[in-house]
Amino acid sequence: MRLCFLVEENYRHDGMPNEVIRQLTAWGHQVDVLRPGGSLLHMTEAVRAGTHDAWVLKTVSGGPGLTLLEAAASAGMTTVNDARSIRGVRDKALAAAIGRARGLPLPRTYAAARPELLAELPASEYPLVVKPADGSSGRAVHLVASPDRLAAMVPELAREGLLIAQPYVPNSGIDIKVYCVGGELYATERRSPLHPEHAVRERRVPLSAEVAAIVDQVGAVYGLDLYGVDVLLGPDGPVVVDVNDFPSFRQVPDAVARVARAVLGLARAGQEAAAGGLTGEQHGAVGGASLAVRAHPDPVSVPGADPVEVVLPAQAVDSVQGAASAQDPAPVHIPAVAGEGA
Repeated sequence: MRLCFLVEENYRHDGMPNEVIRQLTAWGHQVDVLRPGGSLLHMTEAVRAGTHDAWVLKTVSGGPGLTLLEAAASAGMTTVNDARSIRGVRDKALAAAIGRARGLPLPRTYAAARPELLAELPASEYPLVVKPADGSSGRAVHLVASPDRLAAMVPELAREGLLIAQPYVPNSGIDIKVYCVGGELYATERRSPLHPEHAVRERRVPLSAEVAAIVDQVGAVYGLDLYGVDVLLGPDGPVVVDVNDFPSFRQVPDAVARVARAVLGLARAGQEAAAGGLTGEQHGAVGGASLAVRAHPDPVSVPGADPVEVVLPAQAVDSVQGAASAQDPAPVHIPAVAGEGA
């Protein structure tokens, strides 16, 4: 297969996705890498070529990579994840509206183009969690205790563009991060960015049936195949506080090979969709919202494949943790949906 990875400058030296790229090339696949944040892009030629079996996005929210991925999808190319699904979760205001409307346990969410507009919220909604609608990696997430504190933060928040505000959900200071890859769910716990005072070691933890069902529903609601979900255990039960497309997959055993196999499976699903007569947007959309693809592909070597053309940083990248120990919690398997291959 020939794949195109869109990798933002922020992830230029990260193990994810660089090690996935290395794994795919080791299996005999050709991988081309575009760096949308650091290259002059000839947009029409980039999507007109049509020579890739799938395009994969690993970029920051608000970066130029999603535009290029959407252009590829509009030309009928397979994308991982589905480009429309990525847009639906990277805009946190939009994600909240979609999720609440579809029954996901998300906090009440307010959006404001200017921070001073949040002053209209009643004091009963405090403390508030305020963050950029296009934020990622815990950037600029604030716990705001009172209206007076919000007023003092207006100059700082004014630099962040569209903001969202949510009533704070009381919790232990530990976030549960659940990753979905290849139809399997893996749960980890880590310190909440709102509680830096807590000393929490990031580690794998067992996943309850209740949280697993919610995370599976997240994939169906937003149409994602490779994703991560941040969950708080609040006084009224689990609450979804963030959804990420193509996250780090930290603590997932053999993460590199699992993600690489998932990418190949989704690329093959796109080829099958094209062979079945789907065109345009239908062909470009291979996520859970369209074809409900959650594959468990085996690695495939391609004898006699074309020479591999890989653009990778010269310096070594950190490898992702390999196989889990016998004490690691077992992953939760997402049952196949009707029409899904083994």
